[in-house]
Order: sequence, then C-alpha cells, then structure tokens
Amino acid sequence: MKNEPVIRVQNVSKDFGQERVLHSVSRDFASGMIHGIVGNNGSGKTVLMKCICGFLFPTEGEVTVNGKVVGRDMDFPPDLGIIIETPGFLPGLTGVKNLELLASLRGKIGLREIADSIRRVGLDPNMKKPVGKYSLGMRQRLGIAQAIMENPSLLILDEPFNGLDKQGVLDMRKLIKGLKTEGKTILLASHNQMDIDELCDTVCEMDAGVMKMIREEAI
Repeated sequence: MKNEPVIRVQNVSKDFGQERVLHSVSRDFASGMIHGIVGNNGSGKTVLMKCICGFLFPTEGEVTVNGKVVGRDMDFPPDLGIIIETPGFLPGLTGVKNLELLASLRGKIGLREIADSIRRVGLDPNMKKPVGKYSLGMRQRLGIAQAIMENPSLLILDEPFNGLDKQGVLDMRKLIKGLKTEGKTILLASHNQMDIDELCDTVCEMDAGVMKMIREEAI
C-alpha cells in the first residue's frame, strides 16, 4: 500500500577499519514512490544502498525490507532489482546470453521476459554483438534491463544515467516514470539535479555519512 515503508533504515552506522562512513542513518522509504539520494562521491550513498541490498552489513543498527531484517531474516531482499556502480558482464557473450546466465540463478523468468526487458531499455535482443564491444551507454542500458527483468517491486538504481547520451537520459527517465506508474518503489541516486527534480517524490542528501532531508512529499 502506498506510503507504507518498504525500507526502514534504523540508526545504521558502517565502519571500514577505523573509519566510520555512515553515521546513525535513519530513514523510512514509503512504497510506490521515487526516493532521490544526492551526495558527492564518498558521501556514503552507495554504501547505504549496499547495506539495503545486503552486499554490506551495518556495524550498528539495522535495515528492514518488507518487514524482514537484512542479514538476519534474509541475506538478500528477494523482490529487488539493482544497478550499483558499473554493471559487470561477461564481455565475450551477447547481452541476451549475459542476462540468461543471471536469470538462471533464480529461475524465475525465461527468454521472453529477458527479451522484453532488453527492448524496454532501447536495445535489440537479437543483436549478436558481444557486450565487450558495447558502448558505455549500451552497457548501462543492459544493466538497467538486468535490474528490471524479473519485474521486482523494489528497485535500487545508483547513478543509472552514467554514460548515457541526451536521448538515453530522456529514454531512461521515461522508463523510470513508467515503473513508478506500475507501483514500483525506487531508490535513485544521481549527480544530475535535473534527474532528481524531475523524477523524485522525496529527496535526501548524504554528506560525510550523515543523511538529511531535502524534500519530503507533501501529504
């Protein structure tokens, strides 16, 4: 139901050795909305996203996704699509083959859904070119296709517009708006203020591991 918190971050701190990179971050992310996270490189936003995904575990505090604690009740939220940092693909295989390999890990979808997701991001599923010959923008589109191919209810998109040309950015903004219309909950990090202004219902800022609200949706 809209405005119920899908993600609850409670007093999360994260240390790497002697360095604390997240400082008691607390934030609820309501369902059916696009939540923007802004911040410079090194601000902690990617570390926070990795804690939500289960790639990292907090030193203190906890992250709850759909009522279950990440790292205790589950290692990885099951109904989640992600793109964090540069998507890693096998360079000698086509885009379809790469996504087929990833999809086989869970066995939830087949070739039809993979091809649909590739078309949805503006690529051709019949293209024989290996991913190693893709442009940066094409690789980014394929990363977004990977994130959406299993039709997850929750998406975490860390700088999804990296490497895209002007038309690519417009295409992906349209796609993300469409995903929201479908009822998805989306966490979006972007350096581009226009992306945040146009897409996001709420905006918070990370600065040196501390989160503060910039814009909360009016109720």
